Amino acid sequence: MKPLKIVTLGGGSGYTPELIDGFIKRHAELPVSEYWLVDIETGREKLEIVGQLAQRMVKKAGIPMTVHLTTDRKQALKDADFVTTQIRVGQLAARIQDEKIPLHYGVLGQETTGPGGFMKAQRTIPVLLEICKEMETLCPDAWLINFTNPAGIVTQAIEKHSKIKSLGICSGANSMMMDIAKAYGVGREAIDARIMGLNHLIFADRITLHGTDISADFIEKLALGVSDNKLKNIPDIGLPAEFIRALNFYPLSYLKYFYLNQEMVQHELEALRNGGTRGERSLQIEKSLFEIYRNPELCEKPPELSSRGGAYYSDTACSIISALYNNKKEVHVVNTANRGATPDLPDDAVIETNAVIDKQGARPLAYGRLPARIRGLIQSVKAFEELTIEAAMTGNTQTALLALAAHPLVPSVAVAENILRDYLAANRDFLPQYALSTDE
Repeated sequence: MKPLKIVTLGGGSGYTPELIDGFIKRHAELPVSEYWLVDIETGREKLEIVGQLAQRMVKKAGIPMTVHLTTDRKQALKDADFVTTQIRVGQLAARIQDEKIPLHYGVLGQETTGPGGFMKAQRTIPVLLEICKEMETLCPDAWLINFTNPAGIVTQAIEKHSKIKSLGICSGANSMMMDIAKAYGVGREAIDARIMGLNHLIFADRITLHGTDISADFIEKLALGVSDNKLKNIPDIGLPAEFIRALNFYPLSYLKYFYLNQEMVQHELEALRNGGTRGERSLQIEKSLFEIYRNPELCEKPPELSSRGGAYYSDTACSIISALYNNKKEVHVVNTANRGATPDLPDDAVIETNAVIDKQGARPLAYGRLPARIRGLIQSVKAFEELTIEAAMTGNTQTALLALAAHPLVPSVAVAENILRDYLAANRDFLPQYALSTDE
């Protein structure tokens, strides 16, 4: 098997030990000989801490993998086979602003859903497309596996504006399957389901246990509160039982932001008053994690990492990379172009759905028409995503306003104007495209 060179951009992330652990476990099928962790100069300290832990983990595992640490992105990208991205432009400080500013106007502040997803995309898309340009020269045949949020929007921008082969991935669907498995006391491999939607806006049906359809039984478990999709970064507020029965889908936890918007906003405002936003809590968790990572005796992924969120991150990422590399023709849930999976979205619209993964990439499975009870929401948020990408590419404030006003969680154009004004002022250092824009 050909030795692999894998590059992780945003290598100083607290999530990196999760990824390293995944590649160590799969070394027999993914013979990674060079693993490059890359970060920017201001992230050098975290890169060194995480990188040294990664090196200790590899040494303990006794596998022939060399872990390189660098701030020279071009050096790392040269001849790479796979490039994974987990960057955070503006770091957690920017996320905290993304969350707090909308809350001043009674609007959800969340990293990927609503205005927060819009603002993160404005900072992130230009940087990711610059990386893609470098890849076109330095490793044109490499796969870009994007974990960077908002993953669906970022993957859509790459699909539209780059020649690089890419897939967007998220652990959300895997988390849903794990919760179903837990409800039935079985392993993850016993559960399957049909997934359709957008990143952080997916619905599951045709749920099977060992091939037998258990959809009706599981929906009733949801209605009775016996099971749920409980992500660590989503407030644990349950949907009404009759609504769950009427919906007749298993919704990812992020759907609560749409279906229980007022309750979720009140929860976020209460959190803001009594301990901070999720971003502020994540900052404290990250500080604690890095103190643990500093321990020179630590040679494995610490259990405390699970408190940071992103459960099943490495399983999702590494299994998809293995399916690409080993031409497995396995079905995974990924963010990829629609290509006719449903006629209710454009063929080039990036969706999150089941797809066959082999060395050619992802071929989404045919889904057909979206049921009316989920169609409108998916189409509405997709329109928001398209406008968000256009705004990030052009720096046009009118397009940015249209994007925010189009989102179902933004209650009025006047509120959208206020949020946009505050966002642009707070993010001036990360938005060169707006500084160059000639519109007023």
